[in-house]
Amino acid sequence: MSDIIQAKPFSLTEALDREAMASMAPSQAELMEELRVKPKPGWTSRLPPSLAAFVTNPKGMAGVVILLALVLFSVFGPMMSDYNPNRRAGKPHVAPGYEHVLGTTRMGKDVFTQLAYGGRISLTVGFGAGIAAALIGLAIGISAGYFGGRVDDVLTFFVNVILVLPGLPLIIVIATLVEQASPLVIGVVLALTGWGWPARTIRTQTLTLRTREFVLSAELMGERKWRIVLKEIFPNMLSFFVGGLVLGTIAAILAEAALEFIGLGDPNAVTWGTMLFWAQSNMALQSGAWWEIWPPAFAIMVTGAALVLVNFAVDEITNPQLKAGRKISLIRKFLKRRGRSADVF
Repeated sequence: MSDIIQAKPFSLTEALDREAMASMAPSQAELMEELRVKPKPGWTSRLPPSLAAFVTNPKGMAGVVILLALVLFSVFGPMMSDYNPNRRAGKPHVAPGYEHVLGTTRMGKDVFTQLAYGGRISLTVGFGAGIAAALIGLAIGISAGYFGGRVDDVLTFFVNVILVLPGLPLIIVIATLVEQASPLVIGVVLALTGWGWPARTIRTQTLTLRTREFVLSAELMGERKWRIVLKEIFPNMLSFFVGGLVLGTIAAILAEAALEFIGLGDPNAVTWGTMLFWAQSNMALQSGAWWEIWPPAFAIMVTGAALVLVNFAVDEITNPQLKAGRKISLIRKFLKRRGRSADVF
């Protein structure tokens, strides 16, 4: 029939070429392995896209696991010790052993017990100051960027004042006035002086979002301003909020430890910073009692590293250019191994 179009038969040479190409073509599993693309678990499909991307990010999950381990150690660690962190538990400078896992200080206090109790205060001050500073910066940054006008002028003035107001010298002044700055005072001052940069960053981003179509559409539909801020603008600020929270927490933990290390904090409080202060005062290194210095120093370093890993993960998820650059480098290597040109990238 004329309606039936007969396909042109392949020659034997073309058939052999197609079979050879098919045998040389890698499978989907081989391609995914070569491009370092891992299949996502099925349960992540139920999560929001951003949360699923974070859960499948090795750096982010490693940071979360480390932080969770530190928090659990600080919460349940004192339950595994029979000693009081402020009382003598044995002989001075006893090396780590069965009775004292991390040894004792020059005053005979158990280092393991002090490390666990100190984690409670140090982590509470760090996370509390970081969360407070991030929330204040988020509220002021969005308000200044969205409402504009006189509101923007007033809030920007306060942001500039906070940016030039040094937090550490302010704590030093307060410490001289109250004789001893407690961890609570240090945390409050760090929270009140640490929201300047998050506020400025979020304000700049809000100014660009204020003229977007979805915000203008919500305004034309008569939505209330607080609903526009919460429903339309805030979700786009989540990455900046998390970044400010992580960096603020790192800065707060390091600042609190540094201030107590130089003797501006309350020496009677048990924190990682005061542990380092007493170790220095008691000349632990000169006495060879390394176990009095390394546990709190290692705890501070691990906490900072875990928070940095979380920040790296958030940056990779929210920064398309960084993510695309890494994918392009993998594709270039893949094409070179296959003998193809990678000049298109």
